[in-house]
Amino acid sequence: MTTRVLIADDDPLARSALQTILSVQEDIDVVGEASDGEEAISQAARTSPDVVLMDIRMPHTDGLEATRRILDSSTKRPRVIMLTTFDLDEYVYVALTTGASGFLLKDVTPERLVAAVRLVAEGDALLAPAITRRLIERFALTAADGEEADETLAPLTARELEVLKLIARGLSNTEIAQKLFLSEATVKTHVSRILTKLNLRDRVQAVVLAYERALVKPGETE
Repeated sequence: MTTRVLIADDDPLARSALQTILSVQEDIDVVGEASDGEEAISQAARTSPDVVLMDIRMPHTDGLEATRRILDSSTKRPRVIMLTTFDLDEYVYVALTTGASGFLLKDVTPERLVAAVRLVAEGDALLAPAITRRLIERFALTAADGEEADETLAPLTARELEVLKLIARGLSNTEIAQKLFLSEATVKTHVSRILTKLNLRDRVQAVVLAYERALVKPGETE
C-alpha cells in the first residue's frame, strides 16, 4: 500500500531535500508541495494525503494553524508530522493539542524521516527523543499526586502500564515488541486496550497522560 505524502515548507531547498528522500521509497508517493500554510490547506483538500510533513514557521499561515484547519475540515483526516529547527516547548504542546501525530527536528536522518512517515501512516505516533525528554521534565513539574495518578491508571494491568511507559518514551510498537519480547500484534492489542480503558483518542494523548501522571520521571531510562 502506497502512502500519499504532502510536503509543506517555505524553504524550497528543504522541500527539495524531503522530496528527494521520500520519492525513492517504493511505498511512498509525494503528491504535492506547499510553500506556506494557506497553500498547504488547499493542497491537502486537493490531494487527500495520508501524511503531511508540516513546517511550523511559514509565512501568512503557520504550520500549527494550517494543521488545525486541515484536521478540522478533512473528512479523511491525514496524519501530520511537524518539522522544525526549534525544539521549543510551546510548539510541542500546541502541535499535540492541534492533533499532530509526530514532531521531528529538521536535522533528523533520512532513515528516521522515512520511518516516521511509515509509522504515522499506520496509526502510530512519535516524538523526537530530545523533545520527549523535555516533555518529561516539563510535565513532571506539574504532575498529579500519587493518589490521583493511581486512580487514573487503575484500570490498566501491570503489562499495560509497562507498555504505556514505553509509549511515553517515544517507542514505536515494533520497538516495544522487541524490548518486551512480545509480538507486534500483541503490543497493538495492549495499546488499543490502554486507549479504550483510559478513554483516550490516540497515542499522543496517552503520552501526555503518562507525563501528567508522572509515570515517567526525569532522568529515568528504565
